[in-house]
Parts: sequence; structure tokens; C-alpha cells
Amino acid sequence: MAYQRSLVSLLAMLVLYLRFSLSYRLSSTSFRLQRPSSSCLRPFSIRPHGAKPIFGRGKRHTDLIRMQGLSPLLSDMEKRASFDKTHPRWKKHTKQIATVGPASSSIEMLESLFLAGVDVFRLNFSHGSHEEKAKIVKLIRELEKKFDHPIGILADLQGPKLRIGKFKEGAIVLERGQRFVFDMQVEELGDEQRVSLPHPEIISTLREGDILLLDDGKLRLRVLSSPSSPSSTSSPSPERVECEVLVGGRLSDRKGVNTPSIVLPISPLTAKDRSDLVAALDMNVDWVALSFVQRAEDMHELRGLVGSRASIMAKIEKPAAVQSLSDVVAASDACMVARGDLGVECAPEEVPIIQRKIIDECRRMGRPVVVATQMLESMIEHPVPTRAEASDVATAVFDGADAVMLSAESASGKYPIESVQMQQRVIDRVEESEHYFSMVKSRVSADISRDHLAYDAISQAASSLALEMQAQAVICFTSTGGTVSRASRMRMTVPIVALTPRIRIARRMSLFWGVYPTFMTMEPNDTFDNMLKRACRLAEIQGFATDPKDLFIVTAGLPFGQKGAANVVRILPASGPQAWIDPSSDSHTEWSSSSSETD
Repeated sequence: MAYQRSLVSLLAMLVLYLRFSLSYRLSSTSFRLQRPSSSCLRPFSIRPHGAKPIFGRGKRHTDLIRMQGLSPLLSDMEKRASFDKTHPRWKKHTKQIATVGPASSSIEMLESLFLAGVDVFRLNFSHGSHEEKAKIVKLIRELEKKFDHPIGILADLQGPKLRIGKFKEGAIVLERGQRFVFDMQVEELGDEQRVSLPHPEIISTLREGDILLLDDGKLRLRVLSSPSSPSSTSSPSPERVECEVLVGGRLSDRKGVNTPSIVLPISPLTAKDRSDLVAALDMNVDWVALSFVQRAEDMHELRGLVGSRASIMAKIEKPAAVQSLSDVVAASDACMVARGDLGVECAPEEVPIIQRKIIDECRRMGRPVVVATQMLESMIEHPVPTRAEASDVATAVFDGADAVMLSAESASGKYPIESVQMQQRVIDRVEESEHYFSMVKSRVSADISRDHLAYDAISQAASSLALEMQAQAVICFTSTGGTVSRASRMRMTVPIVALTPRIRIARRMSLFWGVYPTFMTMEPNDTFDNMLKRACRLAEIQGFATDPKDLFIVTAGLPFGQKGAANVVRILPASGPQAWIDPSSDSHTEWSSSSSETD
């Protein structure tokens, strides 16, 4: 029996070894275990000795998550594979956002989603209590501490929900061509002729010819008469709107109302939103998203409440916001293409065009942009997406989006891990394709905004130098993230290692395309040369260089910590500013750093 147990144990160890070798595809190489100094983020990093990481352009990696017959969480071996810094999970340019919900709120699932590719977690304040959200934030921060990697948290406010009242029978059927009335008689239940619409701002704003959409656009009505624009055929009441049904169907209690043809004179923040906002800021979230933005003034109102405690994101889902897009983008720190309601209020064939328009405008102004809603909708119920959904994700990546987002797929779906991993696989495949970088760099380069000349000049110089010198990474020192966001929009072909002494800035930068945010302490008495040495050491440990001859492009602003300062560009070898290695020689010939650095 003892012999049999030993044989079984030996066979089990052999199986584990073979799985380990297959997962890493490193059976013919040796490993080097690196232990960083205390100033570095990662506890350890394993990579093949001599392997040269390629940022977002490596060979397609072996799936860490099987698409069928999958265990609910990542195995320990799969987690170690994802923890390898040369793994595509860490090297992708386009970021991933996942919504946390009942299917993904445990610490085990959050960890698995993070290791599968999630860079930012979204909290949907339309559902759940503040206590539940605070618990999730605490778990995410524990996860961040465990892996010493900044993780962003996005608080998504519900915004004003416009709904009709209730019916006597619970539902009615509207026929095409019939007339139907909306009024303010909230106490009376509706019938086949009328229903309450407890929103005086809608009734007072609608005019003859305006369109009302009900139940996510399934029913469509045209206004015949209203208090502000009475028709000649009726005598309107100051509290009612008469409509003609253009597209009929079943209409039940409390269905939503959309008003695509008007700008409502209401605050974008309801009483619930204001309460949620206070709670979210107390939780120290990094981003706050505002729903149903109509104009730039909506974002100014949010900015006044948030201050500098978080960055703000405009959700573009109203035609009015599209019409004033430049002003809305300028008033925001980032934008989201919220295609759910946008697809309700705009024609379906217009949504792809609007998506590209929003992405281009955000790129032009240096604002991160997120593409969201129904990206992998079928994976709520199935372990694989449709081909059209995979193409949808790929299109967003090709368009140059900073991030793609999952909603119900990760919040309440049956396959949250598979959804994240599938999204990452599409990102990896697109980014390693032949024409990806030429496409994303050419989209808006000719029309890029130059409102921050120093930032832009430094970023452009760094991008050109990285390409010419075949650098392994661009290292940016930043205190506010301003230079990094401008560098990100250049869509460099190498990673941007963003070093900041402020953990909250590092978390916010986790949303930026191509940016690897790193928290690095900066002592008051640190010299510039010492900071450069530490920066090179951090980048090397994180897997961005494997040879002393590798080069980094470093940007900084002197004096350190001065907001808006961007005045230094340097070319440094991975070994640090104290020595230059002659790239044409195998011997370690030292060059004078003072004569070889570019300021």
C-alpha cells in the first residue's frame, strides 16, 4: 500500500509538472527568480532567462481558462501563470473594466477576475446598498495590497430614471395610429387611453412633433399637442401631452421613457445620486461616472461636488450630448460610449458612427474613452461569445478605445471569468495584428489638440525617440497623471511605465491605454540621478528589460512634484544613468552619462 501511495504521488507530481510546462511554454528554458527591492511593487516575478518581453505583440498565449468544463475559479497554477509579468495579461495596451455584482463579489472571484485581465472594477450604484459597495471596495483594496498593483474603482451613478405610472390591469396594448395621453394625475391608474407621467419637466418641454420612446425603444409615439406647443385640433391641458402611436405593442407598469428629440431642463443628479456620490467618495473610489449627460454644464455640476477627490467620466448616451460632444469631452476627465440607451435614442445604424466619433474626439483632446454595453452579451448564459460579439470587441480596439467594459457578463452572468478572458484574447490578437499600430496612430494624429504644449512636445519627443532608438519602454515621472495621459493618446508602440508617489493617481492611470502605473515613493532629499536609477531598476524588475543594453526613454518635470512641469527627456540604459553600454560591443564599455543623455 505504501508503494502504491508513493507511485500515485509521483504520478500526480509528474502531471502537475507537465501542466506547468505547458502553461508557460517554457519546457526548454531555464527560469530566473527575481526578488525586487522594497521600493518595488511586485513580491516576485518569474520569467525565462534571457526571454525578451514584447509589449502586446507576443505569440498568442495558451488559454488559462478552458471554455468548457471550467472550474469556477482559477487554479493556483493558473494564478501563477497570470502573475508572470511577461504574460499578456500584464502587457496588453487596451484596458478592461468589469462590473461587480452577485456573480463576482467574493474575494476569490475578484482575485480570479483581476488575474484574468481586469484593470478597473465598476460598481453600479443602480443596485445594492452602500454597505455592500463598501465591502466590495475593501476586498478590492485587499487584493491590491496582496499583489502590490494599483487597481482602479469606477462608481457609476444611476442618473435620472424617467418612468410612466401604473395601469389598472398591470398592462395594456397600444395599437398603431391610436391616440394616447400622458398626464400628471399620479393617483389615477392608467388604462387604454392614458397613463400618468410624473415628470413635469418632460410635459412642459415637449412640443408638437417630438418623439417619445417607451420600454427601451420598443414603442414609439409622436407628440400631437402639449402645453408648450398646442395643436389646432385639441385644447391641451397644462398638465397633459397627447400623442399618436407610431409603433405599438404591450406596455406595462413603470416602463422607462426616453426623449431623444429634446434637452430636459433637469439636473443630471437625483437625490439618490447625490447620496450615492457622498458614499462613493467616502469609499475613496477613483472614478465617478455620470449617466444621461446632456450638456457640459452637467459635468461642471458633478465636478463641483467631486472636486479633486476623484476623476469624472461622462457617459455619452443621449443625442444632446453627441451634438455638444466637444464641450462635454472638454469638461470631463474621461468618457464612456454607453451604447445601451444610445442605441435606444439613436438609429442602430448610427451607433457605430457615433462610437468612432466619440473615440476620435476623446483621443484628440487626450481623454481616456471606454466602450461599453452588450460587448459579450451572449456570455451571460453561454461559455463562448458569438462571432459578431468578438468582432464588436475587436472593432472597439481597432478604433483606439482605451478600455472595453463588461456589464451583466461579469456582474450576474454564469461565466464571468471566461468573459474577461475572452475579451483579453480578442485584445491580444488585435494588438499583435500587422496593421493595428498604424491604424490607431493615424486615426487622429493630424488633428490632435495642442492645448498643453509642454506635455505634447515632451510626449511627441519620447514617442519618436522610443521608435528611433528601439527602446523597451517610456518611463514617465508624474504627480498628477497629466503628462501620462497625453503620452497615452500618442499610442506608442512601447509600454509607458508611469511612476508616481501618489497611489490615487496610480489607480486612476490604470484606465489609460498602454500605461503600466507604478506607485513609487519619492524622498525629499532624493537626487535626480538616484530617481533615475530607481526608475530603471523598477522597470527592469517588472520585465520591461532583460539586458543591460536595453534602452529606456525617461520623461520628467523639474522640480519634482511641480504640477504642469514637463521639461526633461533622457535616454538611459537599463543599467541606469551611471553607465552606458556600447550596443555594438559585447564588452561593458562605460560611456559618460553627462555627454550621452538628451535633455
